[in-house]
Amino acid sequence: MKKIVVAIDGHSACGKSTMARALAHAVGYTYVDTGAMYRAATLFAIERGFVADGVIDQTALRAALPQLNIAFRAGAEGPQTWLNGRCVEAEIRSMAVAAMVSPVAALPFVREKLVALQQEMGREGGIVMDGRDIGTTVFPRAELKVFVTASAQVRARRRYDELVAKGAQANLEEIERNLAERDRIDSTRAVSPLRRADDALLLDNSAMTRDEQMAWLAARFAERAGTA
Repeated sequence: MKKIVVAIDGHSACGKSTMARALAHAVGYTYVDTGAMYRAATLFAIERGFVADGVIDQTALRAALPQLNIAFRAGAEGPQTWLNGRCVEAEIRSMAVAAMVSPVAALPFVREKLVALQQEMGREGGIVMDGRDIGTTVFPRAELKVFVTASAQVRARRRYDELVAKGAQANLEEIERNLAERDRIDSTRAVSPLRRADDALLLDNSAMTRDEQMAWLAARFAERAGTA
């Protein structure tokens, strides 16, 4: 049976990565967290000193991109993000990275490099990928496209609870402001803006439990993969 491509897009803190990771595990597909890739690129820029007072040195970042190597390796709790030979799964979830990831991701030369990497990863199908432009730019012909959203308040609370559970300092108001700004940048950027593909199924999970979300996604996968 032919393996399909599953593209899951949507706003920040909607649970896209959790859903995509769980589906990939359940059906034996490869999971790629493209958001983690952009976060890793942002961490790369910060650590190299290409970000100062919220301003990106685009010339320096563009010149250094050939040195950017992002990979995913199996970990005890699922795939982990590696940047130039070291695991950065914790660092890329920090508020410092969250504050700059949308501006970095909006840079055309950054998107060009990472989109090419993503397309190569999914060339043979059998992949579940989540992000902002998977169904519109990376895999416009994906067999299953899902656009996930939730209310701003629900998303902020989910991100807050996630950070607190990991022992990190968190401020709910700061998270709400950060999510609002990321939504604005993601939706208005010139290259591959966040939008729902015309053929994407809409999933508003504001009032859904994780089990309910997964049951819905599993049913849609079975329909498109021909396993229903």
